[in-house]
Parts: sequence; C-alpha cells; structure tokens
Amino acid sequence: MAKALVIGIAGGTGSGKTTIAEMIAKELGQRRVAMLLQDNYYKDLAHLAFAERKAQNFDHPDAVDVELMAAHIRSLKAGEPIRVPTYDFTTHTRQARTVAIKPKRVIIVEGILVLACEEVRNLLDVKLFVDTDDDIRFIRRLKRDTLERGRKLESVIEQYLATVRPMHHEFVEKSKRWADLVLPWRDLNPAAVGMMIQMVRGFLRRRIPRTGNAAT
Repeated sequence: MAKALVIGIAGGTGSGKTTIAEMIAKELGQRRVAMLLQDNYYKDLAHLAFAERKAQNFDHPDAVDVELMAAHIRSLKAGEPIRVPTYDFTTHTRQARTVAIKPKRVIIVEGILVLACEEVRNLLDVKLFVDTDDDIRFIRRLKRDTLERGRKLESVIEQYLATVRPMHHEFVEKSKRWADLVLPWRDLNPAAVGMMIQMVRGFLRRRIPRTGNAAT
C-alpha cells in the first residue's frame, strides 16, 4: 500500500486556507483525501467560567491540543481510523460528538499554527503557506465571526487587536520560513494553485509502489 502524503496548509486567519484545502481535495478526488482542521483541536475550556473562556488567547500555540492532533496524524499515516473532536466556538468547549475519519491516500492538515507547532510540522511532507494581505484577512474574519459565530463587532475588533494581530506576527507569519511553497492569495491565483497541484501530484507519483496501480 502506498504511503500517505501529508500536506500542511498554514496562513493567517481569513487567508483562504480552507478554500485552498478544498481545491486540492477536489483536484485529487475527495475519496482520496482526509481533512484535519486545527479548529477542531482547540483545548476544551469547560472547566473555566464563561468569562474566563472568552479571555483566553486562542491564537497562541498553547491553545491547541497539539499532542492529540499529532497523534491523529500518526494514526492516519499508519492506516488507522480516528475520531476527531468537534469544537463549539460560541461556548469555547468541545462537544460530545466526534467525527470518524478513515485513512486516505492524502491527509490535509489545515490551520493557522500547523507550521508553528513543531510536533505537527515534523509530520508534514508538503508545507504550504497562504500569504494574504492583513486588511483582506481582517475583513474576512470579521464577516465570519459576526455572521457564523454570533460575535459582536466590538468583540471581534477587541480580540483582533489584543491577541490575533500580535500572535500572527509572533507565530504565524514567522512560520512562513518552514514552507515549501508560499502562495500569494487575495482572490483566485490559478497559476499558483496549478503549480501547487502539480507539485502534490509529483509527490504522490513517487510514493506509488512499483507493483501498484494507484492513480494520482
């Protein structure tokens, strides 16, 4: 059986990571791709009062359950299924429900800190960084948090200035140096996406056993 290829996609909040991950999955074939999102691996804060939960710094690597995320990547690489936690961003707690994910030919790991966390980074075969202007990212985050997560405008701005922006410059932006490919991204960048897909296909071809007939 061919060894799984693990692709890490990092970049600031609102940079377009999820869009690119979905484009890769579509190009390679959904049945060949397992997707792991860092957003599902935030630590459970149910033991704290709600006011304390809201005050946490969710853009620092310590907010992420890196050990569990790395363990799940290793399990998928070993051909073992996993159950991914789900996270409720309105209460900042993990839900009881988990999602089953089977091992696939390609594993995509997506999140702002996947290159900043060494234990996760060391498990990645291809490392991508999505580079998007700060103002575009902020507008996208503002829309997401107010429309999808029920946040107030003032709350989103306050969090952005207090933790999101400084943590981006401290951890996310600096993790760009670990990337194999940096993708400039505002709207669509067909040339960069095409080059990225070809690079991934090349990695996959090199991992097919000589006696196998797996498609890329």
